Amino acid sequence: MIGSHERAFSGNQYSLVAPLLALHGVQLWMPELGGRVDPALDTIEDLMALLGILSRREVQRARRRVINAMTVQVSEQGRYEGGRVPYGLRLVEAGPHPNRRLARRGICLQKFDTDPDTAPIVAGIFARRLEGFSLARIARDLNNQHIPCPSAEDPEANPHRTGAGWTLGTVREILLNPVYTGRMIWGRSRTDRDLADAGNTALGHREVRRRNGPEQWVISQRRTHSAIVSDTDFIAVQNLHAEHAQATHDYRLKGLLRCAICERAFEGHWVNDTPGYRCRHGHRSVKDAATPRPKNVYLREDRVLAKLPLLHHRLTAAEPAAAITGATASAARAVSPSPEEVIDYLRAHAIVLRFDRRTRTLETSSEHPVRITI
Repeated sequence: MIGSHERAFSGNQYSLVAPLLALHGVQLWMPELGGRVDPALDTIEDLMALLGILSRREVQRARRRVINAMTVQVSEQGRYEGGRVPYGLRLVEAGPHPNRRLARRGICLQKFDTDPDTAPIVAGIFARRLEGFSLARIARDLNNQHIPCPSAEDPEANPHRTGAGWTLGTVREILLNPVYTGRMIWGRSRTDRDLADAGNTALGHREVRRRNGPEQWVISQRRTHSAIVSDTDFIAVQNLHAEHAQATHDYRLKGLLRCAICERAFEGHWVNDTPGYRCRHGHRSVKDAATPRPKNVYLREDRVLAKLPLLHHRLTAAEPAAAITGATASAARAVSPSPEEVIDYLRAHAIVLRFDRRTRTLETSSEHPVRITI
């Protein structure tokens, strides 16, 4: 029994559910049709499709109304609209609810206030970042001091987190959140509905959380709670991030080089207008090394590019060449591929290059490894 079609079906959902109901002998009753829905009628599926379209339209209109209302409430009134409370803050009562019916039930508005235990930790994170500390060093220091991370501090609000310790992402999220300037923030993420399976649209959609850009955030016009960090310091921290993000260097071997000593991926390293790569053996890790780290490894990109044609020749020497015989094979061997072609070959075959500083050699991760000297 369905009291209103808007509460039952949206879009083409009826056509997907009706065969299952008929299979199990389940009747469907709707007031719009004056009683029982007869699936044998030729026009019933068209009518239900029309009602589904109207239902979807009403859902979309209701969603827009709610979003518009919440946007105004946050921007002009600074109202808290729910969600997890940011680390360093807590919820306190902010007077009776403006809705009289809710106020009669004893429901009050809520707002943020600084948490006396964790707010100093947030202030310290901003202060150390302004002093030039890297995100990894900040996280490492917090872990060394045995300070509980946000998910360990409030595990009920973060059941999807392990609470094992501070990470780069945790520190980055705190530094990027303008709520610590004393203003309410809403809309930093959204829920999208993606197809559960692109190959079978009948499976419907699934909800996926995605981040919004800063231009989509709703920020209150006035301060709603005590600030942990000043506007000046917050902007200065964002400028540090912006300057780093504006560095646009092209590393053609990105993701293809690994260190033979620690098995970490090489990171880009631009020196004297020359692209290169380095491995600092976990220097940026949030955990301290159990043993003293070996010396940093540096590798210039041009030296690797010069050896790629030779590397490609040795990799493909054992490949079958039934279609290439005689003069054709000789001509093919005479033509050396360009570094870009070799790079495409490595990526297409998921081959990475392990560099060993001790022997100055590159070794492929292929089934039959090939080693060359740099």
